[in-house]
Amino acid sequence: MTTTAHVDTFARDNLPPREWWPELNFNVPEVRYPERMNCAVELLDRQAASGHGDRPAIWAPGPDGQPMFATYRQLLVRANQIAQVLRDDLRLPTGTRVLLRGPNNPMMAACWYAVMKAGCIAVATMPLLRARELKVIIEKTQVTAALCDVNLREELDIVRGQCPALTRTLTFNGGGVGSVEALLAGKSTGFENVDTATDDVALIAFTSGTTGQPKGTMHFHRDVVAMCDLFPRSTLKCTSHDIFCGTPPLAFTFGLGGMLCFPHRHGASTVLMEKLSPDLLLKTIQDYRATIVFTAPTFFRMMSGLVNQHDLRTLRKSVSAGEALPDATRQLWKQATGIEILDGLGSTEMIHIFISHSEASVRRGASGHAIPGYQATVLDEQGNPCAPGTVGRLAVKGPTGCRYLADDRQRQYVVNGWNVTGDAYLMDADGYFFYQARTDDMIISAGYNIGGPEVEAALLEHPAVAECGVVGKPDQARGMIVKAFVVLKSGFQGDAAMAETLQSHVKKIIAPYKYPREVEFVASLPRTETGKLQRFKLRERAS
Repeated sequence: MTTTAHVDTFARDNLPPREWWPELNFNVPEVRYPERMNCAVELLDRQAASGHGDRPAIWAPGPDGQPMFATYRQLLVRANQIAQVLRDDLRLPTGTRVLLRGPNNPMMAACWYAVMKAGCIAVATMPLLRARELKVIIEKTQVTAALCDVNLREELDIVRGQCPALTRTLTFNGGGVGSVEALLAGKSTGFENVDTATDDVALIAFTSGTTGQPKGTMHFHRDVVAMCDLFPRSTLKCTSHDIFCGTPPLAFTFGLGGMLCFPHRHGASTVLMEKLSPDLLLKTIQDYRATIVFTAPTFFRMMSGLVNQHDLRTLRKSVSAGEALPDATRQLWKQATGIEILDGLGSTEMIHIFISHSEASVRRGASGHAIPGYQATVLDEQGNPCAPGTVGRLAVKGPTGCRYLADDRQRQYVVNGWNVTGDAYLMDADGYFFYQARTDDMIISAGYNIGGPEVEAALLEHPAVAECGVVGKPDQARGMIVKAFVVLKSGFQGDAAMAETLQSHVKKIIAPYKYPREVEFVASLPRTETGKLQRFKLRERAS
């Protein structure tokens, strides 16, 4: 590792032992970076200095609700001023972990850039987290400072009394005493960016909690830039004329890339909206003339029936990630818009997408293939590559990789240099990957291996089904049985006749032994803030 710019070396000191790291490959020229690099300089300063200064960087609703934008130069000035607050007013040493708490809005973005510029480490948190969850993150990362949107300060105020080390907190988007805005007066428009090492930790991102046990993942400055130089360049093929929009929070690496870093690396602009429903996301595409949308499969499915109420003529790309994309959802969206969804498989541990496809290379039912810069395979239980068509554990290598913060689960995620994602996949002879389930979600019933997502995909093809989740339920005779939790569309009755109808429907589409032997109708499904289905909660309920 190179010489760190961090005075506070907590992050580097708590990286996993080097022998526990995955193998890192820099086999494409786009990711061969110099030893010193600050990702904020690459994403923001360079754009402002290279002819994009007066172009829109961020769009958001104005006070009257109408679209307004901040230019690259305006965003740069604000980030520089906040960086001065961190250095001069809060007196944060480089390497300090800064908790960022806010929805998707321009000040949240400016604060993130400021943390990078000041050589500190961003610990962004989901807006809906409560004090108990924040306390775990604060204690694990030894956070001492926080920047918080004024509308989210209540839970932070609660946890401040429980975390004596958290001594320096400021709010933003409110003004007044104790706010970032109050300290900006008189700050210069420039800032001397910290000359961070390319392998200094830039952010600690927490996994979104589908297992109930979130882990802190540590990413370098080069990782942030690499995620922008691979999928967006080779597969998404975005341009400086694109306008991005979508639902993932900036605290989620899917959102950090799609809603901020991807567009700014390529001189494009992004629409930051604090709250979005399926109808409001479609309205956002229409009103801001967005060209690229990022969201989860659930949103694409719900938006498909509302498309004819909006003008989506500017939209040209649709990206799905966060959880497996059912083929039924892909077809619904394509029928409604004519646009082929780009499925993106990534993970917080890898920072962003490593398997995807172009519109021209879609293969029905497949997540895609390894994008340039990454290798992927499927491993058996002994850690050996499986033959094509055999279900095993998905494994990937590339320029990014898993580094958990002080967590022995590092040794479970990294096997023989591969990042083993926890997904069960099969790979065909052409290198396309087909999702089966999370490895801990495989249902073994009477000796058969059944992937819950395959059953979900079959159920979603029935016109009565709005959403569903499928898990294994302990059973004395079979070991496990397949149980489906189903949310019906309006106008359909969740009774025994409907359950039998859905069971028969599944038997006609996939192997009959995979059908759900129990169907429970529910009003909603448990999901994380990023839209992922929390199957562990369904398993608890089924048990």
